[in-house]
Amino acid sequence: MSVLTELHRDIASSRTFHSVGRIKSANGVLTADIPAAIHEQCQVIDRNLSVMAEVIGFNDDAVQIMPYYDLEGLSRDARVIRLEKRSMVPYGPGLLGRVIDAFGNPMDGKGPLRNCRWNLLEQNIPCPLSRTSINVPFPTGQRTIDGLLTIGRGQRMGLFAGSGVGKSTLLGEIAKSVETDINVIALIGERGREVRPFLDECLGAKGMERSVVIVATSDQSSLVRVRAAETAVSIASQFRSLGQHVLLMLDSITRLAHAQREIGLVRNEPPTARGYTPSVLRLITKILEAMGNGDVGSITGIVTVLVDGDDFNEPISDAVRSIVDGHTVLTREMAQRGHYPAIDVLHSISRVARDVISDEHAASAQKIRDMLAIQREMEDLIRVGAYVKGSSEKVDKALELADAIDALRFQRPGESTPFAQTVNAMKQIAAAWKW
Repeated sequence: MSVLTELHRDIASSRTFHSVGRIKSANGVLTADIPAAIHEQCQVIDRNLSVMAEVIGFNDDAVQIMPYYDLEGLSRDARVIRLEKRSMVPYGPGLLGRVIDAFGNPMDGKGPLRNCRWNLLEQNIPCPLSRTSINVPFPTGQRTIDGLLTIGRGQRMGLFAGSGVGKSTLLGEIAKSVETDINVIALIGERGREVRPFLDECLGAKGMERSVVIVATSDQSSLVRVRAAETAVSIASQFRSLGQHVLLMLDSITRLAHAQREIGLVRNEPPTARGYTPSVLRLITKILEAMGNGDVGSITGIVTVLVDGDDFNEPISDAVRSIVDGHTVLTREMAQRGHYPAIDVLHSISRVARDVISDEHAASAQKIRDMLAIQREMEDLIRVGAYVKGSSEKVDKALELADAIDALRFQRPGESTPFAQTVNAMKQIAAAWKW
């Protein structure tokens, strides 16, 4: 009887029909006369055309619908079918080593996902009072970060840089070295030709072993790019709820903001600075707040910010910097000199570093920062020959230790240094600095 009861319940709750409407206009966004809720999925059908779409808003007596894919060949009065279902995402151990699209479909030619379950697309932002404190370091294998900009488990760190200064390479090096249960990597708005090199060269087989990569390239619709970021956060949240420690990488949050700006403009939201609409900041805040520690697991977030025109005060940079728990600045000047990772320590900071490192480590880091500041102040004088050695014992010592500091800061791709070894190297340098 229990089987019959369940069958009767399923039949009673199932729908034997779907609401169907017609396209009324198509001007950047589709409008249709169909009863549907925001974020519900629809299907646009016209002759040989069948495309999935999503409800993004309302306008008078019509709903606004944005397709996931191109609608070339669409004609007036095409049918719109309300599917009455919400977005789903996969999660489970079967995701490890896989590359999927924004909807959870495999892209790597390895067949269907196995050992996975599908859940509703949700960010699951933890209650502020249920978040555990950030008090454990998160080693990355990168000496500059581990030693001078130490990240804590559950921290949100922003990588700020212009184009072509090594952001993706640094992400790949970190993903290969960290000790996490799973890495969730979202490539948002990347050029298609850059995806394969990132997987093969930056991430490599070692990095892919514990990673799932979600890809939405620049040629795809703005809705797909936003959906890819939401899928990545939802997958990471599912693993965190199981008590696992997750590294979530988002490259880049700037291209995510560009995608949301497109959606906001077609919804007639008022543009603000550089055309960004109010929903852009809401989305960025939602994505970043979903990261962090929960009551049992953690999501350590590393997001890249593609700085427009190398202007580190542009709107997206300002917005992200105000939310994250630290920022790492990569400069073009250092990259042009061949110094990698091209991190400008003096313009970077980790807000939780003092909570996760020892007092001796913190003191060593401060001494090295002091020496870097002196080296930068004296750089112009040294270049023109205006500084005479012996004029200042403090300056002489800072210049004497410059090579040792550079050896600590810069490292080759594939080179990973244990956290304790980095700290010991810093202590040796700091021991020679008596100020």
